Amino acid sequence: MREVAPGAVHLPGWLTLDEQRRLVRACRAWATGPVPMRHTVLPRGGVMSVQTVCLGWHWQPYRYTRTADDVNGRPVPPLPEWLADLGRRAVAEAYGDRADAYEPDAALINFYDDRATMGLHQDKDERSDAPVVSLSIGDACLFRFGNTETRGRPYTDVRLESGDAFVFGGPSRFAYHGVPKVHPGTGDPATGLTSGRLNITLRVTGLR
Repeated sequence: MREVAPGAVHLPGWLTLDEQRRLVRACRAWATGPVPMRHTVLPRGGVMSVQTVCLGWHWQPYRYTRTADDVNGRPVPPLPEWLADLGRRAVAEAYGDRADAYEPDAALINFYDDRATMGLHQDKDERSDAPVVSLSIGDACLFRFGNTETRGRPYTDVRLESGDAFVFGGPSRFAYHGVPKVHPGTGDPATGLTSGRLNITLRVTGLR
């Protein structure tokens, strides 16, 4: 376990292989569910290189809705309790205490192919400062974790491997972060994911 910044904790190898397999199977089902995985279109017309599907609440720049208004208008699937439990376990381990009060109500599942990246951004569309829990499966990536004021330095580069968890809350809750690069061919096919990277982020929206 490593504290990258105050409130930002990297948990290497946190997910077991069985847990990773379960997540891969679940993500495949969600990606072909009532609201399919898609490349998000940004307000100025840009298209994100990652593909995304949501649970609990549907994220679109820069708001949450219960229906996928930018896809097909259908309600998004609920966030399963077993996935919320994973989030509570990660928060408890990262911060060394119980996390019964942590109640994530949204998940964003991002799939990165060999060329996909994520620019530095803040997760600030939520009305809550509860921690964000990030789970990685598949190919390793370069994860850049910055500061709360600017997209520039100072930042720390962390290699996230399959099975890693990363929790950021407290003073680092609104830090800029992104993925400049995925390392193709570094994942373990035993997870059920033969190429690319899955990233599941759990959030508390603070919405009703």
